[in-house]
Amino acid sequence: MSHNAADNASRTLVHYEVRDGVAWMTLDDPPANTYTHEMMRALDEGILAARFDPAVHVIVITGAGEKMFCAGANINMLKTSDPTFKYYFCLHANETLSRLEQTPKLVIAALNGNTVGGGLEIAMAADLRIARRGSAKYGLPEVSLGVLPGTGGTQRLVRIVGKSRAIELMVTGRLFGVEEAERLGVVDLVFDAESRETFLEQVQAYAAQFCPPGKAARAVGRIKRSVQSGAEIPFESALTLERELQQQLFQSEDAKEGLAAYVEKRSPAFQAR
Repeated sequence: MSHNAADNASRTLVHYEVRDGVAWMTLDDPPANTYTHEMMRALDEGILAARFDPAVHVIVITGAGEKMFCAGANINMLKTSDPTFKYYFCLHANETLSRLEQTPKLVIAALNGNTVGGGLEIAMAADLRIARRGSAKYGLPEVSLGVLPGTGGTQRLVRIVGKSRAIELMVTGRLFGVEEAERLGVVDLVFDAESRETFLEQVQAYAAQFCPPGKAARAVGRIKRSVQSGAEIPFESALTLERELQQQLFQSEDAKEGLAAYVEKRSPAFQAR
């Protein structure tokens, strides 16, 4: 184990906490929350923990500190590692973000600060991206290092902004502010908050609406799953997936409760069952 890896192993690089049905994962490696293989493994473990926990209905990923969500992969780690390590590091990072994307629970990226390079690639694997209004920058500047955005960036950005816009953003490597990020669809919502703490409280309140008893969390998760998987397969196959997920929901207690509440003209009390 390298000295850097040993340092990382002794530190908590991803803080995992469940608050009222919402699993928070906070990337924490000052000053820029750059990710190493150790951090990506910790994120992977958090995703699996949230998957298996019946008390978790929404996942939120954010960064420690006021200024940085994540600035991407740790450049020093990439500079000092051999090509074989770099290949498997990228492969595992891709698998981790795919696992996040395919988890049938809503995933929100709470962008507390600068979100660039691999940091934006993590954010784009979330279902929704919520930014804090301010001077934070966004973008995929990997071209300036002589490489491409290799953790899903070229593929997820094109699906968000379209081909020519994605190419322009990546070949120039330019950074852009929150207003342009929202206009492009890179950011879905922007919250006004005086501090990081206030911003995270706002995100928690937003995420809580997708938890029981007010919302059928299983239905939320399967809507996410139907869109994330269905958009990547032929239309007829996607309709088949939609029908199968709907059948799962028809058999759930929440669907019975939702239909009964509608007929009885009352608010439903969902249990995520």
